[in-house]
Amino acid sequence: MQFDWAFFWKSLFTPSDTFLDGLVLTIAISVIAMVLATLVGLAIALMRRSRFAVVRWCAGFYIWVIRGTPLLVQLVIIYTGLAAIGLYQFHDASVLGLSVKAAVQAAIIGLTINESAFIAEIIRAGLDSVPKGQFEAAASLGMTPTRLMRFIIVPQSLRVMVPPMGNSFNGMMKTTSVLSVIGVSEMFLVTQQISSATFHTFEIFIVAAIYYLALTTVWTFIQAAIENRLTRQLGIEQRVTITQRLLGARRATGPVTATLQPHG
Repeated sequence: MQFDWAFFWKSLFTPSDTFLDGLVLTIAISVIAMVLATLVGLAIALMRRSRFAVVRWCAGFYIWVIRGTPLLVQLVIIYTGLAAIGLYQFHDASVLGLSVKAAVQAAIIGLTINESAFIAEIIRAGLDSVPKGQFEAAASLGMTPTRLMRFIIVPQSLRVMVPPMGNSFNGMMKTTSVLSVIGVSEMFLVTQQISSATFHTFEIFIVAAIYYLALTTVWTFIQAAIENRLTRQLGIEQRVTITQRLLGARRATGPVTATLQPHG
């Protein structure tokens, strides 16, 4: 069997409409699930910091279960398990004039639940990274809790949270390949279908790998820009370059601190 270069170049530069639809669906599911996972993760992280033990226990139990079970198992339980026990069955729906298939709905919910547990821990660690003394200093300046979070805690904790959250999104785009198990026509499942129809398995999967690499590389640029914006806001001179981000050649920075200043 020889490598079909003609098929490879054609698939790479002029992919079929089906392949492009799978690519768009991969991006859409990743973005929507990440936004929802961030909101759910924020709620769980705040529950972990609650003064009520029951609330903290519930949040900890959620994180323990979700982080301790495979995404693939969670997807099967959500999509087929709930229907099997008669609890809930997904159906195709129309959202803003767009038809959303049942499997896509289950995929978004599954990714949201799975990712939210990891994001909750990222947010908790980011909030805990701010020295406790700054809370006391802010109180001595008469800052309200809202102003404390807006001007002191959030800017510093975001600088800590953005890199791991960006890596989580990067990983999610690749993890969407497991959605094929519940019949979501994302890029990996479309690639499998093209492979079965053309018998050009090696060629089409290399094309898919290149497109996955392109997606994660584009996100790398976006993540670096976000991190650099945050460092400018905090007055940190060191910047994240694309070379450092792609090759991992990055010097360690000192702890991030901010000077408390009374506002208005």
